[in-house]
Amino acid sequence: MHKPAPPWHRWLWISAAIVVLDLATKAWITHIFQLGETLYVLPFFNLVLAHNTGAAFSFLAGAGGWQRWFFVIVTLGVSAVLVVMLRKSTGNRLLSTALALVLGGAAGNLWDRATMGYVVDFVQVHAAGYYFPAFNVADSAITLGVILLLLDSLRGEPKPQKETP
Repeated sequence: MHKPAPPWHRWLWISAAIVVLDLATKAWITHIFQLGETLYVLPFFNLVLAHNTGAAFSFLAGAGGWQRWFFVIVTLGVSAVLVVMLRKSTGNRLLSTALALVLGGAAGNLWDRATMGYVVDFVQVHAAGYYFPAFNVADSAITLGVILLLLDSLRGEPKPQKETP
């Protein structure tokens, strides 16, 4: 017998945990680093304090300021859609987890953008002289959530059981 899926709002603890971890790590890095400061940690990993006024990969970072409120509005709209989808996904644990991760990541970055006008990034991965744009816990949650969404879409709908005569 299958255990019933938790009500939709029970998935919000994942989103809340992401927001708390994201904001805590951003506060920590902002407290101990100066803007642009970099700390070599491993041959492929640095900590660096960066402010991103754009979207992913600094898209529209130099747009003059209008993008701040544009991204706030877009994020609020996307978050509302994610909540609606989460309410409808209660029977699908993978989908619910994915949506909760994306929602938590979106909320963490939304807080930064709305309160400071930029998103704090601090994780820098690099190899052979190539540097991936800096990111944060919220970005990681969004990425993991999108990967889970793709996995969920690839696995398709469960096939109905055939009745035996």
